[in-house]
Amino acid sequence: MLIMLYLVKYGTTRIEVDIDGSLSYPEPQNDAKAEKHSRTKPLKTEEEHLLRAFYEFKIQDVCDAFKFPRKIQATALLYFKRFYLLWSVMEHHPKLIMLTCIYTACKAEENHVSAEELGKGIEQDHQMILNNEMIVLQAWIHKYISLGFDLIVYAPYRSIEGFINDIEDSFQTNDGQLPMLKVLVSFLLCCYSVNLVEQIMSPIPLICLLLILYLLFSKDLQETAKMEADKTMLTEAPLLFPPGQLALAALRRSNKVHGILDFESYLGSILSRQHPTHSDSELAASLNAIDSVVMYIHVSI
Repeated sequence: MLIMLYLVKYGTTRIEVDIDGSLSYPEPQNDAKAEKHSRTKPLKTEEEHLLRAFYEFKIQDVCDAFKFPRKIQATALLYFKRFYLLWSVMEHHPKLIMLTCIYTACKAEENHVSAEELGKGIEQDHQMILNNEMIVLQAWIHKYISLGFDLIVYAPYRSIEGFINDIEDSFQTNDGQLPMLKVLVSFLLCCYSVNLVEQIMSPIPLICLLLILYLLFSKDLQETAKMEADKTMLTEAPLLFPPGQLALAALRRSNKVHGILDFESYLGSILSRQHPTHSDSELAASLNAIDSVVMYIHVSI
């Protein structure tokens, strides 16, 4: 009876018979050690973060190599970030998910590139891209839709272009936001004779001259802002803030480089022309938070 109880409790493969006839149940220490060494050691949170950041940089590199527009790059990055909100890099290798996100972003943005062409360009098996596409799509169907995510995503680049156009429009009615250009105009006018200054310094010609100079500088302002937006897309900010605020933060950092306009005055003019749900201080706090996230990722990586 006692033997039967041991058999039921421990199983036949775990019972040893000693010399005196007694039964013993050996501790599976060796098996436990072997199993422990055979398992893959899980990554720490910081290690997962660094691995994801590495492949986010790779997404930008691959998109640059294929000369994809920034919209595809931003869409692929957001797909990648959203996927790893739910999965660990230990479950799905980010190298494969990275390629699948680029391929899916091309589809979503109607810039079709075949999986064969994408795989050939980066020397990877295109079949892995197609296989992981089903994993990514299933994640969206079962998980992302419940979180309110969509295949169509919005990046800050179009908002940057919109704000640049708005600055140009507001400039024509109010030149008080362009102190640097005024100083430059004054410097150029000082190069002329006093009589010529008296002729030119009428309001309309002065505004026209400022507008010409602004158009020369606005392209640099816009391009630098887009490069700042590229940095922002490598952070968690796109998951936390709307594209408009990301664009404003990128423009503000760009303006610090070029010093074209009084950006605080421009922010005030935006809020005065609309009916915002947030105050000036709340908008400034959001832009500061975005800058902090961008600075953190720049320092840590």
